[in-house]
Amino acid sequence: MESGRIALVTGGNRGLGWATARALARRGLGVIITYRGDAREAEETVKNVQETGAAAAALRLDVSDVASFPAFVSDLAAQLERWDATRLDVLVNNAGVGLFGSLESVTVDDYDTMMDTNVRGTFFLIQALAPVLADGGRIINVSSSLTRHTSAGTSVYSASKAAVEVLTRTLAVELGPRKIRVNAVAPGPTATDFNGGAMRDDARLREGLSAQTALGRVGEPQEIGDAIAALVSEDLRWVTAQRLEVSGGALL
Repeated sequence: MESGRIALVTGGNRGLGWATARALARRGLGVIITYRGDAREAEETVKNVQETGAAAAALRLDVSDVASFPAFVSDLAAQLERWDATRLDVLVNNAGVGLFGSLESVTVDDYDTMMDTNVRGTFFLIQALAPVLADGGRIINVSSSLTRHTSAGTSVYSASKAAVEVLTRTLAVELGPRKIRVNAVAPGPTATDFNGGAMRDDARLREGLSAQTALGRVGEPQEIGDAIAALVSEDLRWVTAQRLEVSGGALL
């Protein structure tokens, strides 16, 4: 590995995670992605990352299953050992879930699924991996532009991401003595398969949102990945506890 640094990207087998893994690899980091279900898709992502010349591997992880974290940490340690390493340098908490609906339609299961994955899982994964993260490391938590603007049917999802931003600021203080930087990236409408691929596939929705965006279009996954890679770089070494919105000026 050119830089000798290693990143872990949760939910790295598709969408923003896939783009982030490739962006970090292009900057010389070895990348470990996690996936919840489709092993073949994850292996394809590993091949895509390796095409950049970087080392890559995939590990299974369900971020909502906190009880599985000790076993995951052991699997991660074994993978690091295969790369003659003992520490992570970058953790990108990208894995998340969005279930959207009006006040009367959201179920308790919907609520619990989003909070268990987006908030509970993010917090306890950071807790589990903090001993493995190198001093001077970086943590990026993926939030959403929906913590700034509002959209009907997104109340619980937006609240979960707002909680992630509060965790980001607080943990930046707690981990600051170890020189670990903790920041959040908040993507705007982006053309991925999230929410059934609406931003990617629904031309009318894309057109409407593009008209409400300063730069006149919805985002592409690579643009979010590049922003995350920039935020973990040495160029932004004096930035912590911040929320960086990457939305092209959506809904200002």
